[in-house]
Amino acid sequence: MTSVAARHTPFDLADPYRSLSLNTATTKRWTLTEAVDGAARAGLGAVGLWRDRVDEIGAAAAAKIVADAGLRVSSLCRGGFLTEPGDGQAALDDNRRAIDDAATLATRELVMVVGGIPDRDLVAARARVDERLAQLVPYAAERGVRLALEPLHPMFCADRAVISTLAQALSMARPYPAETVGVVVDTFHIWWDPTVAEQIAQAGAAGRISSYQVCDWLNPMTADPLLSRGMMGDGVIDFATIGQWVRAAGYRGDVEVEIFNAALWAADGHEVIDTMKQRYRDLVLPSLVD
Repeated sequence: MTSVAARHTPFDLADPYRSLSLNTATTKRWTLTEAVDGAARAGLGAVGLWRDRVDEIGAAAAAKIVADAGLRVSSLCRGGFLTEPGDGQAALDDNRRAIDDAATLATRELVMVVGGIPDRDLVAARARVDERLAQLVPYAAERGVRLALEPLHPMFCADRAVISTLAQALSMARPYPAETVGVVVDTFHIWWDPTVAEQIAQAGAAGRISSYQVCDWLNPMTADPLLSRGMMGDGVIDFATIGQWVRAAGYRGDVEVEIFNAALWAADGHEVIDTMKQRYRDLVLPSLVD
């Protein structure tokens, strides 16, 4: 597997896009091959892959397509959904498959969306995440994959993630080495948190920032909050400030643009990437450059 040190390079205004990653959710209509081709043609350095696209052709074939295009896989999404009552065997088996796929794709980071509340018992749901994470960590460690816990905005606590803040994610990660359990800094989910600067600093000091994902928070929101992510600059998020915190925390990895937005999905994918590059260079990258 390619080492993390080899894959990550310092941010550089002279070569602005080598650390920019297209998440396949942003160009949802595209196949994996189309997304990889679009990213490579645009001069990006990486792609972030969702499992639905990988599953269509298999992890080995996906890995070859990415490698042949000269790109990295910045992360694989998603593992998780560990909160269902019972023995959790189906979820554990699915997560082990996701870990295997991440290893095949030569990415260290498997993004974990841990799951919502199936039975009104939030405390028990979080306890099941703890228990099942403990079962998955050794398997992931053996394969060189890090489980990247992603806190989601509290409005998604009921159906998607009982982890809502970086503080919660860091607490859940703390029993494990930083190389086996990390956290995701996603601007859409964490921008509102009054403690986020402190939490990003703590995550960086512990070496636990697995991924920096960027998109904007639209105001007003769309009818479906899940699809209320916008292109950077179209909403209310202060990318300059958050980027300064991420840089100060020592993060030098890829920056993924992950946008769930019906209007963008209906648009021409190449035009979406062109806009993404411009907004990244103008709004995100300057705060990350040393």
